[in-house]
Amino acid sequence: MPYLRRPEGRIAYDLYGEDASGPLVVCVPGMFDHRASFRFVGRALAAAGYRVAVMDLRGHGDSDITFTAHDSRATSTDVIALAEELGGRRVVLVGNSMGAAAVTIAAVDRPDLVAGIALLGPFLRPPTPAWWERTMQNALLLRPWAPWALTFLYDRLHAGRTPEGHDEQRARILRMLRPADRYRSILATIRATNETVDRTEGMAAEAVVIMGEQDPDWKDPHAEARWVASVVGGRLVMVPACGHYAQSQRPDVVAPVLVDLVERVVTDA
Repeated sequence: MPYLRRPEGRIAYDLYGEDASGPLVVCVPGMFDHRASFRFVGRALAAAGYRVAVMDLRGHGDSDITFTAHDSRATSTDVIALAEELGGRRVVLVGNSMGAAAVTIAAVDRPDLVAGIALLGPFLRPPTPAWWERTMQNALLLRPWAPWALTFLYDRLHAGRTPEGHDEQRARILRMLRPADRYRSILATIRATNETVDRTEGMAAEAVVIMGEQDPDWKDPHAEARWVASVVGGRLVMVPACGHYAQSQRPDVVAPVLVDLVERVVTDA
């Protein structure tokens, strides 16, 4: 497994289509998720001739637990560093959930590098839970039951179609959450203060927003997706029979949208 070396530790990633000559695509999952959620998209894009790097967040998966910052801006620096490490030019970034904020920040900061972004189930503004919701969340995040509670939540966020290999992915998530030291890093990500990304002046990347019609993270997924699309100036794709993880639940929809995005930015070069 390859690693990207950063000042405070290493970021684990998988590389699909290593020998492909096409553009580079970098995929970023969200909090308490594992890079394997992009397994179908990675294979599909590699089959289309692209190089695809799918990374773990700091402290997640096989990345090191030595990092001190875990917010979306810190993640954006890892995304940029990985794209540069792999020699990418006019790179397309794909982010799910919190990862969507990270790739948007990267596109704003590096318009010379990022030619396209795809935002899946995007959180560009932190939620504002009521006091009772915060109380319930704090209780949910306590050990020793937190790993099982978060795995249960991860399962519930897959409203709609169940992905192939979901049992294996769910077991992977639980294994990741169980070690106390790694859980502390993941908890730091969950509790990190993330900025609202509502200004994208200077961003040159073409954008597409992909939202599951049944995404449980919002009362009105379509309304949130329209707001995100207005921020990034992108087109909107609503995905039926899909919750928060379109990359694994509906790769049959997501992969063609991503191929179209890559081809658009290549054509515009």
